[in-house]
Amino acid sequence: MKISTVSACAVLSLACFAGAEVPKTLDYLPEGKLVKGATTVVVPPAELDKYVAMVEQAAQKDPDWFAEHSKKASPGVPLPYDPKLGLTEEQYKEYLDLWSKREFKSVDPVILQLKKAGDGRWNINAAVPGGGSSPISTLKYDPEKDIFVSPNGTLERLDDVDADKNSILGAWTGHEWKLEEETSLGKTKENFAIGKTGDGKFGLLIYRMQEVSSEGTRLYDKSLVIRYPMGEAGILKTPPAK
Repeated sequence: MKISTVSACAVLSLACFAGAEVPKTLDYLPEGKLVKGATTVVVPPAELDKYVAMVEQAAQKDPDWFAEHSKKASPGVPLPYDPKLGLTEEQYKEYLDLWSKREFKSVDPVILQLKKAGDGRWNINAAVPGGGSSPISTLKYDPEKDIFVSPNGTLERLDDVDADKNSILGAWTGHEWKLEEETSLGKTKENFAIGKTGDGKFGLLIYRMQEVSSEGTRLYDKSLVIRYPMGEAGILKTPPAK
């Protein structure tokens, strides 16, 4: 992925410098630096599809049991084995083996920059080539209250993340915030998390926004995972001064 540092600075309207002390919850990014990343999707092996179809058939046969069994695992983690999943023990082992071979696939390049505003709040600019930006750019972090403020309201801090290696993003640790609001018009959910992979090589920014009408109609559902190299490997070098 090749991105022009000059154009990235223009997109973000930057003065590329560091200075302020970064809050511990955000220190997965360096202050003031341009960091190259990419939106990503997780792609499991195609051979996994047949096992997923078998489990889906089992769920249709006994939806009440499946709903109860699903509570035994965290979202994005394979369900624990049970014969009622429609798999033999050998098939289930192969399913887990295939799941462990899932890969991250880069979709679109993103330039990140952590900045402190004059009011003491912080935000992460996430710009895409051509002048666009990610919804993450609208979030403002208040270090005194440990909250993020979005155009939709306040995201409150949740428990720290310590994800299992079998989670959809693999092993990773970090911090998460959530907004959940319900009115007569419907429900709004907004989540943001920042962290790093278990091997410490990559940083992660995870965002999701959902809106559902009072009748249950999904009005909006946006999910975003940005992955970037940690440390010097991810920093774009500014051109030398003339």
